[in-house]
Amino acid sequence: MTGSDERLAIEELRTLFLFESLDAQKLDYIHEHGRIQRLPAGADVYVEGAEANCFFVLLHGTVSLTRLVQGDRVEIIRTEQRGAYAGATQPYLNEQRVQTYPNGMRTISDATFFVLPAEVISTAMRQWFPMAMHLLDGLFLGMRTTQTVVGERERLLALGSLSAGLTHELNNPAAAAVRATSVLRDRVAGMRHKLAMIADGRLDGARLQRLVELQEAAVKKAASAPALSPLETSDAEDALADWLDEHDVTAGWDLAPTLTAGGIDVDWLEQVSTAVRQDDLEPAVRWLTYTVETELLLGEIDDALSRITGLVGAAKQYSQLDRAPHRTVDVHDLLDATLAMFNTKIKPGVRVVREYDRSLPAIPVYAAELNQVWTNLVDNALYAIGEEGTLTVRTARDADSLVVEVVDTGPGIPADVRSRIFEPFFTTKPIGDGTGLGLDISYRIVVNKHHGDIRVESEPGRTSFRVCLPIAGPEPEPGAVDTAALS
Repeated sequence: MTGSDERLAIEELRTLFLFESLDAQKLDYIHEHGRIQRLPAGADVYVEGAEANCFFVLLHGTVSLTRLVQGDRVEIIRTEQRGAYAGATQPYLNEQRVQTYPNGMRTISDATFFVLPAEVISTAMRQWFPMAMHLLDGLFLGMRTTQTVVGERERLLALGSLSAGLTHELNNPAAAAVRATSVLRDRVAGMRHKLAMIADGRLDGARLQRLVELQEAAVKKAASAPALSPLETSDAEDALADWLDEHDVTAGWDLAPTLTAGGIDVDWLEQVSTAVRQDDLEPAVRWLTYTVETELLLGEIDDALSRITGLVGAAKQYSQLDRAPHRTVDVHDLLDATLAMFNTKIKPGVRVVREYDRSLPAIPVYAAELNQVWTNLVDNALYAIGEEGTLTVRTARDADSLVVEVVDTGPGIPADVRSRIFEPFFTTKPIGDGTGLGLDISYRIVVNKHHGDIRVESEPGRTSFRVCLPIAGPEPEPGAVDTAALS
């Protein structure tokens, strides 16, 4: 312990509210081991994270308690109250757990302290109030264990909810692919039958060649068919149905929607009519319709499989399977993967807006844990929005930090609870809807793990959670390989 040998008068010691109720023997013990320490304005009394070896009681002056956030000291509280104490304030930690200063303290003005060695206050508390220390020790361990267990449970519940949504998302394109494959099999069989009718010797080589050329043209038209409005689609189908009826093609109204979807018009059908005899026109039109429908079905299957592949890729990006815990990533990939996992939870009346600054560099992060942050923020935003509103996910650069902002148009966070939202187990949701650990976990991941910052601004109709991550990234923990090659 640093300081002079100057002692506080025992009568003055009794005026401090911490010691005013002690009997003479206990007061003598405190008096014997305590010393006065004087520090000028602007001095560090102690530094956050250093081994806590002193217990400080303010006698005179003004001090500031601070926490380190992204390398900056953020003032938590400023006081000049005589008797206020700080420093080694966790005497319930036993010898196996090294006590460190949970914050920093700095003098604002010249200040005087009564200082006790940490072991003195710890011994005194354990000997004088053993039951209280036992309760505090149990409370400390119990809260930490509870926080760990509930935090893991929350992560599992979130993963289970998102996995159920992913299963539903995968089922839709998979079912579409199965249906399209079944229909495709029938259409290919129909094509073979119609082709046999056309090419049974009634068409010469030149006409058959022309028909095959028209088939190739139909495939190209179907692959690049323009999207039509409902009115345009209806008009096009009516025109085709009229032409087919005029040329005695049976049930032309049934063929018209497929031909329209494939970009086929009346002018193209006129080319078909000149390529074959009138008796062969209907088999030729049906054969070409099967060709168009086959191409459309193949496109549908391709879209379905692409969607499945995209969802699986998003799930892999979200879960960070087979990837190093600490790696360099494009944060937009993580955000998109998280939003993809929320597809089924986004109500029809909720609009999702992405405002990305694509010029931002990839940064080294703990990707899986950041995805948990995005999950908590997006889930809270969707809960706040309810049935209708806008969720905005925005990225930007602010000096040496990459900023991710999640904004919702919900009712806002009341001012009287805003300062508590990052506390463990504090929640504004009804019982059963939230554990109160989502934002606490997010805070620890962003601030403690990535040396970043997370803040909230809220008013009715707009709540913004702003996450700042240092572009340089955190130093990887032992065993956490930082590599982009595993991506």
